[in-house]
Amino acid sequence: MQRGLPMQPTVVLLKEGTDTSQGTPQLLSNISACLAVAETLSSTLGPRGMDKLIVNERGEAQITNDGATILKLLDIVHPAAKTLVDIARAQDAEVGDGTTSVVLLAAQFLKEVRGYIEEGVSPHIIVKGFRRASQLAIDRIKEVQTVVDKSDPERFRSLLLKCASTSMSSKLIHSEKPFFSNMVVDAVQCLDQDDLDESLIGVKKVPGGGMQDSLLIRGVSFKKTFTYAGAEQQPKSFTNPLILCLNVELELKAEKDNAEVRVDHVADYQAIVDAEWEIIYRKLDAIEKTGAKVVLSKLPIGDLATQWFADRDIFCAGRVAAGDLRRVVEAVGGSIQSTCSDIKREYLGTCGTFDERQIGGERYNVFEECPKAKTCTLVLRGGAEQFIEEVERSLHDAIMVVKRAVKNSEVVAGGGAIEMELSAYIRKYALSIPGKLQLILSAFAKALEIIPRQICDNAGLDSTDILNKLRMKHATGQRWFGVDVDGPEGVRDNMEAFVWEPSLVKVNAISSATEAACLILSVDETVRNPQSEQPSPGPKAPPGAAQRALRGRGRGMPRR
Repeated sequence: MQRGLPMQPTVVLLKEGTDTSQGTPQLLSNISACLAVAETLSSTLGPRGMDKLIVNERGEAQITNDGATILKLLDIVHPAAKTLVDIARAQDAEVGDGTTSVVLLAAQFLKEVRGYIEEGVSPHIIVKGFRRASQLAIDRIKEVQTVVDKSDPERFRSLLLKCASTSMSSKLIHSEKPFFSNMVVDAVQCLDQDDLDESLIGVKKVPGGGMQDSLLIRGVSFKKTFTYAGAEQQPKSFTNPLILCLNVELELKAEKDNAEVRVDHVADYQAIVDAEWEIIYRKLDAIEKTGAKVVLSKLPIGDLATQWFADRDIFCAGRVAAGDLRRVVEAVGGSIQSTCSDIKREYLGTCGTFDERQIGGERYNVFEECPKAKTCTLVLRGGAEQFIEEVERSLHDAIMVVKRAVKNSEVVAGGGAIEMELSAYIRKYALSIPGKLQLILSAFAKALEIIPRQICDNAGLDSTDILNKLRMKHATGQRWFGVDVDGPEGVRDNMEAFVWEPSLVKVNAISSATEAACLILSVDETVRNPQSEQPSPGPKAPPGAAQRALRGRGRGMPRR
C-alpha cells in the first residue's frame, strides 16, 4: 500500500486580515497609481495651465496650480503614489520650481516601460538603463548650459528678471509679470548675497485693492500688535530712533497665578504688592535710560508699561511674532535682550525712519532706511483671500528660482527646449549600444517629450505636429528650439525669446524623477497591515491611569 505524503502543517506567518500582493501585477498596480496622480497634475503645466480648486474637510477652499501644494492638499493614501508627493516636496524645498514637471517625468518614465514589464523584462535591467540615461542627461545639460556673466550688474539683473518671469508665466499672476519680476529681483538683491536666506523676506497679505497696489518695503513691516489704551498717546513716527528688542514681560503678574503667600498683617501684603510694582518700575527706568525710542518685545507689554512709555514719548509693541522680531534685528542691528539691566549702546539698533501707517484695512509698523538691511518685506494686495495666497505661492517659486540663479549663474532654455535636446541626444546615443538597454534608453528619451507635449496640449495646440517640428529642429542642431504658445508657428528659439530657467531646476527634476521611478520599479510586494486601514486612535494610556483620574472625583483630594 502506498503511504500518503506527510501532511504539511499550515504556517501562519502574518496576522489575519493582512493583505499581501506581489509579482508583476503588484508592480503594474503601483505604476497605475502613479499615472493617476500625474493625470491630476498634468493640466496645470505650462503658461496655459489650468488651476485646481481644492476644498479640505473644514470647508476651506484653495485655488492653486503649484504641483507641490496640490499634492500636499490631496491627502494621497496609496503607498507607491506617496513617493511622487515626496519628490515634489523635495523639489519645492530644494529649487522651488519644477514641481509639476518632476511628477510628470517620473510617471512618464514608468508609463513608457510598462509594456516591457508586462513582457517579462527584469526591472533591474530597466533600473540600470534609467540610471545610465539620467547620467547622460545631466552631463548633457552641463555641456550645453549657458553661463551668464556676473561682472556686468545690468546684464545679470536682466537675466534674473527673465528667470523670474519664466517661473511666473504658468501662474495666476502672469498678466503682471513685469511688475512682480522687478519686485522679486529687488527682494532677493536686498538679502546678504553670500547667505541668501529667503526666510528673511517677509510676506504680509492685506486683502483689498488690486495686484498693482502690492509694494516692496526695503526694511521690515509687521501688523500692529495688540495694544492697551495708552498706545494711542504714543508718538507714531520717528527719525533715526534707537530701537530696543526684548524678550521680557513688562506686565504686573496676578499673584494667584504664581505663588501662594501667607501673611499675618495687612502691611506685609502691601509690602509684597509694592515690591512687585518696584520691580516693574525698575525695569522701565532701565529701558528709558538706554535712550531707546522704540521698544519691541516678544512677550506682552501691559497697560501700566504702555501708559508709562506714552508719558515719555516712547513707542512700544508687545507680543511681536518671533519671525518679525528676528527680521527687525537683522535690519536695524543690535540683539534681542532677555533682561532689562545693563543694556549697552551696542545692543540697540537704529533705522532711518519708523512710522505706523495704514495699508488697506490694517495698521502696519514700518522700519525703513535700515543700515544693516539684509531683509525686506513684500506687502501683497488683492481681491480675494485665496487669490493673495496663490500670489504668495507664485512669488515663493520665483524667489527660489532667482536665488538659485544668483548662486549658480548657468541657465538653459525653458518651454520644453532642453527636454527635446536631451531626448534627441539620448535617442542617438541609444542606437550605439546593443541589447535591451537600447530599448530602455529609447523609452527614457521618449518620456522626456512629455513636457513639451503637455505644454502644447494645455495651450490647445496640435502636440503631434509641433513635436515633429521640434524633432526636426533639434536633429539639425538648433538646440534651443521649444514650444511657443503664442506665435503662429508654435515653435521658436526660446533662448532668444528669453524663456530661461536655471539649469539646476532641470538637473534636480531629472535626477529626482529617475530615483522615484527606480524606487517604484524595485518594489514587487506590498504587505498591508489590517490596522493601517483604520484611523489610529492615538497612543494607549499607561496602565492605572483611569483609576488615578477617577480617584478623588466628588471628594476632597487628600493633602500630601
